[in-house]
Amino acid sequence: MNRLRGKAALLSIISMGLGQIYNRQWIKGILFLLIEAFGIYYFINNLGRALWGITSLGDTPRLLVKGKWIDGDHSIFIMIQSLITLLFLLIFIVVYVMNVRDAYHTAIKRENGQVPNSFAQSIKFVMDYKFAQAFLTLPALGILFFTIMPILFMIMLAFTNYSAPNHIPPAKLVDWVGFQTFKDLVSLKTWSHTFFGVLTWTIIWAVLSTATTYLGGLLVALLINQQGIKFKGMWRTILVIPYAIPQLISLLVMRNMFNGQFGPINQYLGYFGLGGLPWLTDPFWAKVTVILVNMWVGIPVSMILIMGVLTTIPKDMYEAAEVDGASAYQKFRIVTLPMILFSTAPTLIMQFAGNINNFNMIFLLTNGNPVVGDYQYAGATDLLVTWLYKLTLDQNKYNMASAVGIIIFLIIAIFSIYNYRRTKSFKEEDMIQ
Repeated sequence: MNRLRGKAALLSIISMGLGQIYNRQWIKGILFLLIEAFGIYYFINNLGRALWGITSLGDTPRLLVKGKWIDGDHSIFIMIQSLITLLFLLIFIVVYVMNVRDAYHTAIKRENGQVPNSFAQSIKFVMDYKFAQAFLTLPALGILFFTIMPILFMIMLAFTNYSAPNHIPPAKLVDWVGFQTFKDLVSLKTWSHTFFGVLTWTIIWAVLSTATTYLGGLLVALLINQQGIKFKGMWRTILVIPYAIPQLISLLVMRNMFNGQFGPINQYLGYFGLGGLPWLTDPFWAKVTVILVNMWVGIPVSMILIMGVLTTIPKDMYEAAEVDGASAYQKFRIVTLPMILFSTAPTLIMQFAGNINNFNMIFLLTNGNPVVGDYQYAGATDLLVTWLYKLTLDQNKYNMASAVGIIIFLIIAIFSIYNYRRTKSFKEEDMIQ
């Protein structure tokens, strides 16, 4: 009897659908055969060029012959087309494996004396028991081609010399250079000085902006939550206004308020005889400015989050602490703070990761300025993400920007995964499961 499963699997390996036809599942077998026929037709026309393109990135640049331009190979288009074809090949392989598994398991049912499902019964089984998997297939394909494929494309660019002015198609071809881009980023003085300077400020910014907004939100939430505070709703409404206003408007208004010697902020300081400060023109004060403005925008978010957590803490815990003679500080340290950290630690990690990529705050407030003379296309307040933007949109340094993007991803992924797995909420979730 084991010969049935072996023969069905062998036939499915030889050609999609043959195992289903052998198992007397005629419609399913014909559908698999049509999928294979379409796949063979598509790959005959595209797979060879895709393999050539992904390895060579083109052979013939655009040429000027007798005053006329003759089109050649466009390395970037070739890379994208090759990547799409290879992803279709991956999908085809997955379907092929599913075809073999289906024929094999259906043959096992036949060996046990069961009648294979008809096509209508198979559809009903999918709708009743595999609906979630079937329904998620289309979103999964969308994620593959509209999310994963661009990420793969960006990663591939980091290993090429795709950069102005010498390697921009169609006039020039792009070549694979391996890890040379990463090596240049950390070893060439012109690039490494900028990279490590921007990286250092990015980490400092992420730590300070996360800590100040979180601690500020914690302080404000605790103050509003204190007994004896009247008009709590009014205070919540007033303090949440900076968050309710669109960030674009808030940041542009703040940019004008801090701008120049005669900006509103410097005028207010002048009334107290403090004189004007170079808020946006001095590297140090520009960094102070973005931290202060980020506190203005970010504290309401942390406040709302922490106030929600405070309402979930049982009053019995405070009553028990009072019976034991705990002071207000001890109740905060032993009861309030652990409960807040337990609930908000994953969000705090997410905020840190988001601040590393806080493009809007820097771009809209300072545009990365003031300029630093020995930096490559970066300013004193540029983060890695805003530097990446300038490298791509302004300077066409696509390979270097892709390398920076990979580094940003690695920093965020390693930090987030490591710290999230160390939080009590993650550990206790594992214990519950």
